Amino acid sequence: VKMLHPHKSRLERRIVGSTNRWRFPKDSFSGDLLGLSQRFKALGVDFDEALKNPDRLCIAQLQKLFSENSKHKDIQTGEADVILECLGFKWELHQPQFFQSETLTKLYLAALARDTVSPLKELEKLLRAQSPGKTKERDPVKKIIISLKINDPQVTKFAFATALKSLYLSEADIHADNVLGVLASAHILQFNSLFQRCVAVMMNGLSPSTIKKFYLAGCKYKEEQLTTACENWLAMNLVPLVGTQIHLRKIPQDLLYKVLKSPRLFTFSEFHLLKTVLLWVFLQLNNKVQTIPIYETVLAFFTSFSKNCCFLDQDVGQRLMPLFLCLHLHGITRGKDLEQLRHMNFFPESWLIRVAANHYHALENGGDMVHLKDLNTHAVRFGLLFTQEHTTHSETIAIYGFFFEIKGIKHDSTSYSFYMQRMRHTDLELPDVGCENSPVSLLAERLVRYEIRAQTLVDGKWQEFRTNEIRQKFGFTKSSCKSHILKIQTVGIPIYASFAFIFPVS
Repeated sequence: VKMLHPHKSRLERRIVGSTNRWRFPKDSFSGDLLGLSQRFKALGVDFDEALKNPDRLCIAQLQKLFSENSKHKDIQTGEADVILECLGFKWELHQPQFFQSETLTKLYLAALARDTVSPLKELEKLLRAQSPGKTKERDPVKKIIISLKINDPQVTKFAFATALKSLYLSEADIHADNVLGVLASAHILQFNSLFQRCVAVMMNGLSPSTIKKFYLAGCKYKEEQLTTACENWLAMNLVPLVGTQIHLRKIPQDLLYKVLKSPRLFTFSEFHLLKTVLLWVFLQLNNKVQTIPIYETVLAFFTSFSKNCCFLDQDVGQRLMPLFLCLHLHGITRGKDLEQLRHMNFFPESWLIRVAANHYHALENGGDMVHLKDLNTHAVRFGLLFTQEHTTHSETIAIYGFFFEIKGIKHDSTSYSFYMQRMRHTDLELPDVGCENSPVSLLAERLVRYEIRAQTLVDGKWQEFRTNEIRQKFGFTKSSCKSHILKIQTVGIPIYASFAFIFPVS
């Protein structure tokens, strides 16, 4: 691509739209312009007249015709066939490269119909110019000037130059720092192969600092593959990674809502998830804060609001209500954590009363969670983040007087297993698990519905391993204390292991 001297473009893009289009099956072309023009003639359409309205042509078939004819042709470096006026510059382009872009193809055909007496003959010359043979035998091809006006601020001169370069070099480098501009350029040029390359770069470059930009780009261009990748990545990393960085502020509310609704969401515990969402709200309301505050600062902020009305019932909190309806507040059982919820005056009193009533009922009935039915929407959730440093990793959890250890073991470089097992309270150092004031159940057995899931990212794709939903009575004997073991083989690391369970009515 050769960029000529700066020259402000005055020509407007001239493509006449139409709702009527002639389309043909992919195999209906004879492989040359004669066959193409004959198809139009059979429909009673003059090919030269049709070229004056390029949107009515089957552009994809015309592109295929030229690309097939020039498939083995070397990249041209000689005199340009087309001058593109865009972004205040003139860009020299060669056929057949510019036919990869649907937009440039339409502009070229419109200019051809405008500036030549017989557009069909000019296209035939263009095809002959590509064909094998001596240069001197080829007819001269009329040089065409086309103009493209771009108003998208994402499209910089450098990004647009990269897009045009990709017409010539299919493996032209695309870097994460300018991929949004190249993506926007590819969209404007209707250069699909480049657009998909940009999507791949973005999917492989997700991070706390890029997640918002890439997600919004996916929404703007209706690229479901990219938006889904953003949702899946954030579902894993919201609590352990994004929730520890100031980039949490940038997460759009609609994306956060989708992630909180996702059954794939990873969290260490329900209280960890709650603190992350509270921090997100805090950062939305305190734009000048540039570092992650400690939790006590967030707690003090919400406690400072009027005691006459809880935060979620106030105007500022009403629009955030759907986010907190996604949380499994019944999964927060520690008395200290529940006391903080009441003290900060964040939730409606009716919510807290319902949570407390369910806790009391479960305690009085041996742990039965009668109000919980579905594992995806109601389960008590805990998680382990198994990293490169771990050979074994475990956490102890306590709920309604029952104690469980959730555990992961690395067997070799690619083999892991995850399970949960019931523990006796006498085997635990209760202060170490934060349950020194917890009740202790003396029931020999506890019926549990549970599922274990492990997820990891390998070569840009998520691998997911899971058990089926299992019903099992957990006792203290060696044969009854351990859950089903989820065994996995993967080269991915870290591994996000999730444990979801409900105590059904015994």
